[in-house]
Amino acid sequence: MTEPEFDQYAASYDQLLSDPIRDRFVGADSDFFHRRKRDLLRSYFRRSATDTSEMSYLDVGCGQGKLISLLHGDFARVAGCDVSSGMVAQAQGFDLRLQTDPCRIPFDTCEFDLVTVVCVYQHVSVNDRGALTREIARVIKPGGTLIIIEHNPYNPVTRLIVSRTPVDRDACLLSAKEARALEVDAGLTPTATSYFLFFPEFIYKYGGAAVERGISMCPLGGQYAAFAKKGADE
Repeated sequence: MTEPEFDQYAASYDQLLSDPIRDRFVGADSDFFHRRKRDLLRSYFRRSATDTSEMSYLDVGCGQGKLISLLHGDFARVAGCDVSSGMVAQAQGFDLRLQTDPCRIPFDTCEFDLVTVVCVYQHVSVNDRGALTREIARVIKPGGTLIIIEHNPYNPVTRLIVSRTPVDRDACLLSAKEARALEVDAGLTPTATSYFLFFPEFIYKYGGAAVERGISMCPLGGQYAAFAKKGADE
């Protein structure tokens, strides 16, 4: 098996993500993108009055575990998996497992209430995306939730940043429509799609948050989240 591409990036991952436009977008808050995803998840469960404190959560393609570290206090159990041993080695203190096969999730069937997959599919071969989604659906408990978060290919700024970021050199972006189709093919039911990252950190902090909530259905945000549920009787 060849060395996973992201093993080459692990030691300097944050530096390789640097881009003049991206850096202006996040401002002084280097974790802005991760915090936005954390807040998006919290808002989703808050709207349905769901208490997550007894739930189990898995982040597929967890990388260095930054999203897990922001959300570990919200759940009874958090875990992650990634194909890159170099990335996983930098995330400590959680149940983190190496995916020796990119299309296999190293956890048991029906083990998690929530699974997130953040900016992973863009690095997965189009021919493998269906198999990966079905495998992810396998580890979700009946009634559980899958959230696919990806770059929005219809946002021109996103496309520009991706095109000149070394870690995204192989990226093949997928639309929210394609993400929902993958969820349906895996036997899940799409429940919502939310677009976000319309504004840079300094605007978002001073009034942009309320505006983003009002335009979350507009398909022009920098990223989107496609939510889906697994049937309660499966």
